[in-house]
Amino acid sequence: MIAAMNDYLTFLQDRYPDVLRAAGEHLTISGIAVLLGCIVAIPLGAYLSGNRPNWVRTAAFGAANIFQTVPSLALLAVLIPLFGIGLKPAVFALFLYSLLPILRNTFAGFRSVDAGVLEAARGMGFDAWQRMWRIQLPLAFPYIMSGIRITTVYVISWTTLATLIGAGGLGQLIFSGLGVNKEELIFTGAAAAILLALAADLVLGRIEKRFRGGFAS
Repeated sequence: MIAAMNDYLTFLQDRYPDVLRAAGEHLTISGIAVLLGCIVAIPLGAYLSGNRPNWVRTAAFGAANIFQTVPSLALLAVLIPLFGIGLKPAVFALFLYSLLPILRNTFAGFRSVDAGVLEAARGMGFDAWQRMWRIQLPLAFPYIMSGIRITTVYVISWTTLATLIGAGGLGQLIFSGLGVNKEELIFTGAAAAILLALAADLVLGRIEKRFRGGFAS
């Protein structure tokens, strides 16, 4: 056991630049995808929470749900003719996967705001923009952050497949280890991806608490 641990520590000492590079690529791909998902899904969820025709909501959630149910490898294969290989198709595929959880939670958060509270704010002279920023968004924020946290963990996990289309990331260590039957590579890639997901969730949780405290004050 001690000998195996020493061998693994030696492996990490020799390969840590590769591990750090792969982790950096992994974070870049995941971060861009989640950021794009937030930019699209949060405003869309807020928009859909208003008095919109049912067919508009059905179309938006239906499209997001379709993207969510397409198998990862199949979606990557479809995107290769459009974007080639590398970073672009990986980010775009993960962006599509990120839409539904953020959209659903944002919509639920805005819809959870009591109509009486909004009516009182309207009576105080708040216009639609002020009601959204000063009433609805603070109350919906925990829902939104929950969606972002769930999405981030999922996307970091799914990013391991990005290496199949040349985008890099920690999946490169996993698949290289599988190719040469090197358990150290497989374990390191998988463990690093898990640690990244846990760290991202922890950071986002801290951000949520900080902003909720700011809203409360």
